[in-house]
Amino acid sequence: MPGRWKVPDLAVVTGLAALAACLYTALSLVRLATLKAGAYDLVIFDQAIRSYSRFRLPVAMVKGVHNGFGPGFSVLGDHWSPILALLAPLYWISDRPETLLIAQAVLMASAAVPLWVFARRAAGRFAAYAVAVGYLLSWPVVEAVAFDFHEVAFVPLLTAVMLERWQAGRRSGVVLAALGLLCVKEDMGLLVAGFGLVLLTRAGWRWLGGAFVAVGLGFTVLASQVLIPAFGGRPDYYWAYGALGAGAGEAVRTVLTSPLTAVELLGTPPVKLLTLALLLGVTLFAALLSPLALMAVPLLAERMLASSFPNWWVPEYHYNAFLVVVVFAAGADAVRRWDPRWARGWAVGVVVFALACVPFFSLNQLGASNPRAVAAEQAVAAVPDGALVEAANYLAPALTARADVLLWDREPRWAPWVVAETGRKTFPFQSLDEQRARVELLRQKGYEVVFERDGFTVLRRR
Repeated sequence: MPGRWKVPDLAVVTGLAALAACLYTALSLVRLATLKAGAYDLVIFDQAIRSYSRFRLPVAMVKGVHNGFGPGFSVLGDHWSPILALLAPLYWISDRPETLLIAQAVLMASAAVPLWVFARRAAGRFAAYAVAVGYLLSWPVVEAVAFDFHEVAFVPLLTAVMLERWQAGRRSGVVLAALGLLCVKEDMGLLVAGFGLVLLTRAGWRWLGGAFVAVGLGFTVLASQVLIPAFGGRPDYYWAYGALGAGAGEAVRTVLTSPLTAVELLGTPPVKLLTLALLLGVTLFAALLSPLALMAVPLLAERMLASSFPNWWVPEYHYNAFLVVVVFAAGADAVRRWDPRWARGWAVGVVVFALACVPFFSLNQLGASNPRAVAAEQAVAAVPDGALVEAANYLAPALTARADVLLWDREPRWAPWVVAETGRKTFPFQSLDEQRARVELLRQKGYEVVFERDGFTVLRRR
C-alpha cells in the first residue's frame, strides 16, 4: 500500500472504529439500564467467563438448571466456544457483565480496520470508507451488540483478518484466522468450508481450499457430535431440521431426492427471504456478483433450512453478524470490476442504505428510558450479597456480579431468595397470569414479601 495514504487513512478508520465502539457500548449499557438485557443470554456468558477467570471450566448455573443439565453445566456442552477464555483476564480487572458488553463493542468495531484494508485494495479508497462506515452502522452489527453478549463478537474481526490476509497472499495468516474461527462456535467449520469453496476457484490456493472444505466440515461434525457431548451436552440439542428428517442422514436424503422440499423451506416462513434481502441489501446486492458470496452459502443454508428455532432466521438477534463481513467483502470484490463512476455511486448507496436502516433497528433505543428502573434497583438491592436467588430474566443481570443467579422460570427452584416481575411478560413464562400465580404460590409455601413495587416482588424463604 502506498505510504502516502497508509498511515493517515488507517488512523482515520481506526478513529471511526473507536467512535463506533463507544456507540455500541452506550447502546448496550442503555439496554442494560432500561431492563432489556437478560439472564438469557448475558448472565449465561457472565457466569461462564467468571468461571474461566477462576481457572475453572466455564460453568453457567443459570443455563444448566433452566435447561435441565444441572447446576455444574459447562457452556462447552452448549456451544464449542473455547475462545471465550481469552476474555477471562478482563474479569480480573472488573468482574461484571458490563465488562463483556464493552469487550463485545470493541471486538465488533475493530473488524472495520482489516475490512477497510481489504476494500481499499479491492475497490479503492472512496469505496473502502463507504464499506467501513456501512459495516459500522450495519443493522446486523447493531442487532448483535444490542442483544446482550455472544461469541459472535469474535467472528467479524477474525473473518476480516482471514480475508485481508488471503488478499495479501499470506497463507499463514489465513490459516491462523481460520483456526481462531473454529474456536468460536461449532458451526464456524461451515464458514471455513465456505471459504474453502472460494479458494478452490483461485489458482495457487486450491490445495488450501480443499483442506479448508474437508477440515471445516469435519470439525463441525467433531465439535457437535463428540466435543460438545464430552462436556455434558447433547448432539441433537440444536437439531432444527425436522421438516427434512429425524437426523442428518435422513435430511441429506430428503435434499437429494426431493430438492423442492428444501427450496420451499428456504422461504418458509417468508421472513427468511426478508432477512436474506436485508443482509444482501447492505451492499445493494452487489455481493451476489462476487465468488466470495460462496463463502456465505453453508452457514446461510444451516439457518434457512431450519424448521424450528425461529430466532435463527429473523433480522433481530445476533445471527446475521456471523456473515456481515463476508457480504461487505464480496460487495467490494464485485465493485472492482465496474466502471469507477458506478463504483462511486455504489459506495454512496451503501452508506445511504446503512443510514436508512438506523431508525428501524436498535440504534433508535439510545435515548430510551424506563420509569420502572428505580423500582428495579430497589428490588435487587434487597437481596444480600452471596445469596442464591431466582431472578426474573431482565433483573438477573443486576444481580449476577454479587449473587448466585438462577432464572425465575416455570419450574419452582425454591431458592432462598426470589426476585419476581409481574409488570410485564417475561421469559420463559407464557402469560402475566402465570407469573402472578407463581408469586402467589411462593407466598402460600411460606415465602415472605420483603419488597413490592411497580410490578417487582422480592420474596425470602422463611
